[in-house]
Amino acid sequence: MNKVITLITILLFTSCSSTKQITDVKDPIAQVNLVLNEWHEAAAQANYENYFSKMSKDAIFIGTDATENWHLEDFKTFAKPYFDRGKAWSFSTLERHVYINIEGGIAWFDELLDTQMEICRGSGVLILTSKGWKIQHYVLSMTIPNENVDEVVKIKKIIELQTKLKYQ
Repeated sequence: MNKVITLITILLFTSCSSTKQITDVKDPIAQVNLVLNEWHEAAAQANYENYFSKMSKDAIFIGTDATENWHLEDFKTFAKPYFDRGKAWSFSTLERHVYINIEGGIAWFDELLDTQMEICRGSGVLILTSKGWKIQHYVLSMTIPNENVDEVVKIKKIIELQTKLKYQ
């Protein structure tokens, strides 16, 4: 009888405490990094479908120009000609920081990117969906060395006057 109880206890213990479940759980930060890396790679390869599959249905993309604040469908329309000609844009990550909320369903990040515009900064938010992590909000910014801000402001001042007037 003791052998039967011992055997049942061992079976119950091993079936309830599966270490496989623990080791099969992927690191959410690694998952977010993978999505972002694949997203940037899809743009570099002009893979329209793969690029936009990484974004949520209600995604927002904010570009470097003050007028670039796109909902997903508008961004797709803007980007399609770039992808169609076989060369969209190529961003290589220099540095990235990823953070996950305590509940595990929201991630946010910032990254430094090597781009055709030199170094840019990307930042954004991803949400965990039934289809995995999706980019919901992305902001691309050009970096300006502090000692050159005055020069850049002079260039921007006239160009962005129309944008300012639009909001006044």
